[in-house]
Order: sequence, then C-alpha cells, then structure tokens
Amino acid sequence: MIGRIAGVIVEKQPPYVVVDVQGVGYEIQAPMTTFYVLPEVGAQTVLHTHFAISDTAHQLFGFAHKSDRSLFRTLIKVSGVGPKMALGILSGMEAKVIARCVAEENVGALVKVPGVGKKTAERLIIELRDKLGGIGTDTLPLAALEQASGSAKLARAARDDAESALIALGYKPTEATKAIAAAVKVNADAPSQELIRLALKAMIPA
Repeated sequence: MIGRIAGVIVEKQPPYVVVDVQGVGYEIQAPMTTFYVLPEVGAQTVLHTHFAISDTAHQLFGFAHKSDRSLFRTLIKVSGVGPKMALGILSGMEAKVIARCVAEENVGALVKVPGVGKKTAERLIIELRDKLGGIGTDTLPLAALEQASGSAKLARAARDDAESALIALGYKPTEATKAIAAAVKVNADAPSQELIRLALKAMIPA
C-alpha cells in the first residue's frame, strides 16, 4: 500500500498531478481542494495517498490533508459512490462542509455538488452520519463554512476565466497558466479582469 508520496511536482493537469520521487514519476488523481493548495511545478510537496486496485485499473489518489483521504475512503464505501464521484464531491466541498451537511441532514447543500442527485445525497446522509468521526467538529456554523467554501469557488472561477481569456488572446495554455499563477501571487482575491491585467503585465513588462 502506498500511503504517502513526497517529491517534486513536475506536472499539474487536473485531476492529475505528477510527482517525481527520485526519478520515478507518480501520476496521482487529486480533488480540486488539494490542487488549490499545491505549490507550483518544480516545488516539493507531500500527498497522503490511497492506492486503488480494480479489474480494469490501478489508480493512485492523493490528498493534501489526511482528513480528506479519510473522507475519500469513507465516501467510496457508500453504495453507488465510486472514486470518480468521491473526487467530485471533495472537489465541490471541503471535508468540514461535507461533514456538517451530513450532520445537519442538509440535502439541499449536497445536491449542489455536480453529479450528486437527491437520492445520492440522502444515501450519503444515511450511510455517513455515524462514520465521519472528528471531521467538521469545529464550532463554525454551516453557513460560515459554506461561505468560506463559496469564496474559494469564486476565486477559482476568476482564475479559470482569466486563464481562458489569455488563451483566447493567443497565448499558449502553459503561458497562460504561468502568468495567472504570477498574478495570483500579487492578489489572490482579484476578479478575473484584474488577474488578466496583472498576468499581461507579468508577460509584457512596461
């Protein structure tokens, strides 16, 4: 069992990240909540991993936090939820938000995650309510957690829009990604138009 990977990031293409460990490149699938906190290509990183073997594939999944991996392992035990859907759920919500939604039986919040319908949400609540342990036991109310998660989604959408705009302007995807990353370093909460301006400034110095 591969439980932990520590090495240099050589490629990031959601949902895959490739980590070089002493010359061996491990292709790892990760949720977007992990991608948001990953360092840039060329930097060292540590991922908590889950190795899955099936009749058709051997897959390695990676997570920034042990709690995310623990929740992933719990999700894939739910009837009708496979690794792909579990990654989608963790990409759409942070672990604490998911745990709080289950605790409060908030079906409406869970169905906002792409791919999760009402029946799946209800099944998640029934099968997970006694299995999430200490995840999400902080004192923040669900509204506050959802607000934080929503802010992260808005920031992600701004970055995606800005990157798409640069590509539409004729820049290569790799150039656009690098430029947006530089812009985010200047102002991580900037709207897409400001990110575009900062990115262009980084690529075309005055």
